[in-house]
Amino acid sequence: MIHIAVEKKLKAYHGQQVLRIDRQFVTGSTTKIYGPSGSGKTTFLKIIAGLVTPEKGMVRVDAVSWFNADARINLPPQKRNTGFVFQQYALFPNMTVRQHLEYATTDEAWIKRLLLLGKLDTLQEHKPDYLSGGQQQRLAILRALATKPQIFLMDEPFSALDAKMKTELIAELQILLKELGTTTLIVSHNPQELDGWADGELVFE
Repeated sequence: MIHIAVEKKLKAYHGQQVLRIDRQFVTGSTTKIYGPSGSGKTTFLKIIAGLVTPEKGMVRVDAVSWFNADARINLPPQKRNTGFVFQQYALFPNMTVRQHLEYATTDEAWIKRLLLLGKLDTLQEHKPDYLSGGQQQRLAILRALATKPQIFLMDEPFSALDAKMKTELIAELQILLKELGTTTLIVSHNPQELDGWADGELVFE
């Protein structure tokens, strides 16, 4: 079980607003997150990953405190077992497809499985500049999965994919994440694309 109860000030177009979330997520569940721009969706994912620090509250994962403002606990990102798919991909320009995965894991069988999953097995030696937007997006997803994360955080992860590729990838991800027992949170501007996968939803106002 993951319990997140936090408050974080947000910079908004009309002054300042406060993001307040108090929510529990069942281990292994998938939650779709949607709402207007600027409502704090990406900030929420970054709080879980340890990339943004809230002013108040706590993040507890399977009874382990990742963050607790009162107790001054704040695990650094590298000690939180999360995989993060950034909206802008955040790929390393000088690394090949394969090197992105080898940076995160030495498990050769797992690397091969991920490459096949993302249909990048024939592009292993390509660097990001030589990949299409959709291929870069798939690489970002594979890299985030390479560590077999406990929590998988995705920020608009399918925006550059065509309908056929998106459908195929979502079907494969469902199988893989269920196998890993990973808890998944997905920010999407098109929540309908996750119908049939997500167990629940979190709507930002």
